[in-house]
Amino acid sequence: MDVEKARFQREDVEITGEELISEGFFRYIKTFFKHRLFGGGWSNTHKREVLVKTEAAAAVLYDPWHDTIGLIEQFRIGALDSEYGPWCLEVVAGMMEPGESAEELITREIFEEAGIIGPELIAITSYYSTPGCSNEKLHVFCGLCDLSDAGGIHGEKNEGEDIMLHILPAEEVFKVMLNSRMNNAATLVCLQWLQINREKLRKTI
Repeated sequence: MDVEKARFQREDVEITGEELISEGFFRYIKTFFKHRLFGGGWSNTHKREVLVKTEAAAAVLYDPWHDTIGLIEQFRIGALDSEYGPWCLEVVAGMMEPGESAEELITREIFEEAGIIGPELIAITSYYSTPGCSNEKLHVFCGLCDLSDAGGIHGEKNEGEDIMLHILPAEEVFKVMLNSRMNNAATLVCLQWLQINREKLRKTI
């Protein structure tokens, strides 16, 4: 088995039809398809509802000079019944606008959601957040910046955003991140990468 390249590729899937379910803040389509089988031949036609989104980006804000992490707090409807409540602690994130690169997107979002200009970006990885039901691809970064004077309320008012930026000691974050309001994939991916690379980042300043 080749872990870097799958046996089957895009040409091994046949899309036989699509139907628009709804189009609002997000777009949902019903896709009809069949694909090649490991044992040979083709599958029957399947149908799946797919959440269609643009690419997105996220970034953990880290201050290596003061060893602090910037996390934003905001209401999330999907976490309404979370045991921690629907106000989540997250990394900065947003969706790509036409013509934007992932770096341009996250630089814009860091300013809008945290008021920080020109962080030094380090690419971490890119991944599909929920490939069983959505095409969303997320690019994640670490944004190095001085957080000594950061904090407070941010967000685009015309988009109804109400975002609080918190500056927290890194060690405090790492102690609770796996059992807390930081319970979303992008935040945990970023924080675990930062936990592994923290000392190296501090030695380079």
